[in-house]
Amino acid sequence: MEKQFPRTQVEGVSLSRMLMGTNWLLGWSHTSPSADEMIKRRYDSAQAFVPVLEAYLRHGVDSIMAPFGLSPELTRAVKDTEQRLGKEIVMVETVTPNVDDTPKARREAQAMIKEAAGRGAKICLIHHFAAEQLVNKNLRKMPRLDDYTQMIREAGMVPGLSAHMPELVTYSDENGCDVQTYIQIFNCMGFLMQMEIETVASIIHNAKKPVMTIKSMAAGRCSPYVGLTFSWNCIRPQDMVTVGAFSPEEAEEDIEISLAAIEHRFPQLDKK
Repeated sequence: MEKQFPRTQVEGVSLSRMLMGTNWLLGWSHTSPSADEMIKRRYDSAQAFVPVLEAYLRHGVDSIMAPFGLSPELTRAVKDTEQRLGKEIVMVETVTPNVDDTPKARREAQAMIKEAAGRGAKICLIHHFAAEQLVNKNLRKMPRLDDYTQMIREAGMVPGLSAHMPELVTYSDENGCDVQTYIQIFNCMGFLMQMEIETVASIIHNAKKPVMTIKSMAAGRCSPYVGLTFSWNCIRPQDMVTVGAFSPEEAEEDIEISLAAIEHRFPQLDKK
């Protein structure tokens, strides 16, 4: 049996500390339109996703982060893989609700959140594109954020916040918002980070809830060994690293590099 990845919890929901990332399955390379199209050509059906999901699952990486509402094929692949292997995959969904302060917008937001629950998501995070529209830096608050976390609660999911703007973690904690986990960009190159690396590291270490870090390899701008070794050694035991892969082989390598970083040893990538 393969070594199983360490685990953590978000309000009682058990998650692998490595989360399956999906940018390199859904077509967001953060490099070029041609790279995006290459990804979409390769992963054009539910069947195409399954070998990558299975590679993660072999090592106990059973938690996946995605905007599942944008990819029915990936949602289908998750369900198919669960049936094939008899293992549950924990779905962590990001949603981008309409946050206009109108009755119509709230109905649309509620419908979107209910759809996420219907797909089987256990944790639902408000995407940064929507969350940042609620920020009042002068007040250090996010007015009306509770409207949306309550919708998530009512739909039976655990609420979270995608905090590309690092202050969102601090504001949420200061105001006692019902936010049980955060997504935060964190990598050794400062790629897409809105503050210097040291400040974001401090925010993560002082967060009241577990943090799901993303962009660990700066979208391919640094090697997996460098990016993952940095990430695993700069977060807390309760925090997570979201790791995307373009193939089952890449997933296997990233898992071994990650386990080696956690265990403070050199990765064995030449295993046959």
